[in-house]
Amino acid sequence: MCFTSTVRDPESSSPPVLAASGAGELLQLLRDETPRTRAELAKLTGLARSTVGARVDALLATGLLAPSGEAASTGGRPPVRFAFNPEARVVIGADIGATHGRVALTDLSGRPIHEVGEELDITDGPEAVLDWLVATTQRLLDDTGRDASDLVGIGIGLPGPVEHSTGRPMRPPIMPGWDGYDVPSRVRRSFDVPVLVDNDVNIMALGEHATAHPDVEHLLFVKVATGIGAGIISGGRLHRGAVGAAGDLGHVAAPHAPEVLCSCGNVGCLEAVASGPAISKSLKQIDIVAENNADIVALVRGGNVPAAHAVRQAGRTIGEVLATCVSLLNPEVIVIGGSLVQAGESLIAGVREVVYGRSLPLATGGLQIVVASTGVQAAVIGAATMVIQHVLTADRVDLAIARRSAAAAASAS
Repeated sequence: MCFTSTVRDPESSSPPVLAASGAGELLQLLRDETPRTRAELAKLTGLARSTVGARVDALLATGLLAPSGEAASTGGRPPVRFAFNPEARVVIGADIGATHGRVALTDLSGRPIHEVGEELDITDGPEAVLDWLVATTQRLLDDTGRDASDLVGIGIGLPGPVEHSTGRPMRPPIMPGWDGYDVPSRVRRSFDVPVLVDNDVNIMALGEHATAHPDVEHLLFVKVATGIGAGIISGGRLHRGAVGAAGDLGHVAAPHAPEVLCSCGNVGCLEAVASGPAISKSLKQIDIVAENNADIVALVRGGNVPAAHAVRQAGRTIGEVLATCVSLLNPEVIVIGGSLVQAGESLIAGVREVVYGRSLPLATGGLQIVVASTGVQAAVIGAATMVIQHVLTADRVDLAIARRSAAAAASAS
C-alpha cells in the first residue's frame, strides 16, 4: 500500500512531515469521519500537541486526512479541523456466485462509488472468471477516472470453502477446477495490491454488520438460498475458526429431518432439507413446479398457500438449528439473508417461531431476528470492508508512511 498524494496543512508553512510513528493509531480515532482540531485531538489522546501535529502532518501527506472547515475562534485565526478522507483511495469488492458476478469500486469507508453486475458461470473455471474480474476492475477504474495507483486492495467472495490465509478454495463442491487454485496470485498479475479471499457468507456478514449493525458486537448472518451458511461476528470481529470452516451451518444435522442425501455425502443436513432446491423438491411432490429460488419467491408472493407453507416449514427447520446456535453463541442479532428472504415473512416467521420458542429467555430476551437490509450489495460491501480492515490497521498505515518517508529521503539524496 503506497500513499503518494500530498495535502498541505493550511496552518503550517513548512512541508508535510513524512514520518511520524503512531500516526496509524491517530487515524483509527479519526475514521469516524468527525472533524477535529489539533487541540481536540491532543485532549482526546492525552498526547502533546507537538506529537499530535507531527502525526496529523504525516496523515495529511498521505491524503488519508484532509482539512474540514474551521472551529470557532477563541482569539486569532480560527483553528482548522481535520477529518478522515475516505476518498483518498479506492477498494474493489467482488461477489462471485455460482451464476453471477458483482464488482463494486468503493471508497475507504466501504461506500460503493460504481458497480457492475453480470451473469457468469463459476463452472467456467478460475482463469475465465478471474479474467472477467480483472477486466471489470479496470473498467470501474476507467469509468470513475481513478488510476490503478489509487487502488489499495481487492476483496473477493467465492461460493465455497476458502482457506482465508492463502485465498485458495478448498474442495468447493460447486466449483470444478477451483480446488487449491491460487486466486490472489492470479489477480496480482494485473494489480499489485493485497488480494483477500473468503467465502460468500462471511463477506455478507461483514457487509451487513458494517452497514446496518456497526455497533453490534455479536451477530449471526444466515444465508438461505441454493445453499445455507452462516457468518459469525463475535466481539465485533468475523470469526472464521481454526481453518476457516466456522459457520458451515448447511451441513449441521437438522433435528427430526428425514434422512435425505446431501451433496456432502451425509444425510439429513440442514441444506438438504431446507434450502431452495429442497423446497422445490417438496413442491414437486404435490405437483407444483418451482425450478429455482426465483420461482419459489414468485409463488409465495403470488399467494400460493402450499408454497408459503413449504417456505415457513423450511424456516422452522432452520430455526431448530439456530436455537442451538443461540444457546452456544448468544448473538444480539440474527440476520437472515439470501434470495429466499424475498418471499416475504414466511421464512423469517418460521425461524422466529422456533428460536423464540426453544431457546432460553435469557438468550432471547433482547435477541432480534431480522431480514438483511443490504440486499445484493451485502457481499461487495463486505468484500471491500475485509480489505479496508486489512490495509488501514495502525501498523500498516505507519509502515506506509515510513516507506513514503524513506523513498522521499532517497530521492532527495
